[in-house]
Amino acid sequence: MSTTTVAKGQDYQVKDIGLADFGRKEITIAEHEMPGLMAVREKYAAEQPLAGVRVMGSLHMTIQTAVLIESLSALGAQVRWCSCNIFSTQDHAAAAIAEAGYPVYAWKGETLEEYWDCTLNALSFPDGQGPQLIVDDGGDATLLIHKGYELEEGSDWVETESGNHEEQVIKDLLK
Repeated sequence: MSTTTVAKGQDYQVKDIGLADFGRKEITIAEHEMPGLMAVREKYAAEQPLAGVRVMGSLHMTIQTAVLIESLSALGAQVRWCSCNIFSTQDHAAAAIAEAGYPVYAWKGETLEEYWDCTLNALSFPDGQGPQLIVDDGGDATLLIHKGYELEEGSDWVETESGNHEEQVIKDLLK
């Protein structure tokens, strides 16, 4: 397990929620550097084209990703997020998104066990619902969905021993 203390809030896990103010300042700067996305947000926010759509993301949790998360939400989406890499999270970005009320599960230096648990948390919407759209850089969230489906269909994949540590972590998570 990680020796990092992780802040666990109502529906988030980040390294340090105290970094949120710094993250918010960086998000504000990034919004000015992402004019295309901000134009989409401004043009379509009133129409809410993603109203009620459950969007899960497994993408590097950076300041730019924070702008994407808030844009999806501004268009009406319900968003849950994790990082797609155990080393790529910008902790101040994750903290700002968590403080803004978005379910986010990401911190730099996650163990494999923590990483896959974060991915499962991001996939798990309230009332047992799953996502309707997935932003998945690397395919890990998609892999977890497919393996879960196979298990529901009777696969005994999780019962076999694995010679690969990460594969065993996934099996243990899905048991």
